[in-house]
Amino acid sequence: MRDKPTWRIPVGVLALVLALCAYGVAVATWLPPLIAEWHAGLQAPIYLAFGLLWLLPLRRFLIWMETGRWSPPVKD
Repeated sequence: MRDKPTWRIPVGVLALVLALCAYGVAVATWLPPLIAEWHAGLQAPIYLAFGLLWLLPLRRFLIWMETGRWSPPVKD
């Protein structure tokens, strides 16, 4: 358990918001021209996948914000 505040949490939250904004702009800019002609039934899973893709690095990032390490602590 953390006893005192750490700089990683506000910096991490700011970095997460900025990264998600950049990711959203990138997906909204580059993906539509590539799949615009596809049937909506084929576009939906692609957008769903890209909508969930940002979650992959989130666990390690949250661990870093809390502990300062990129991997989870070892349980005894």
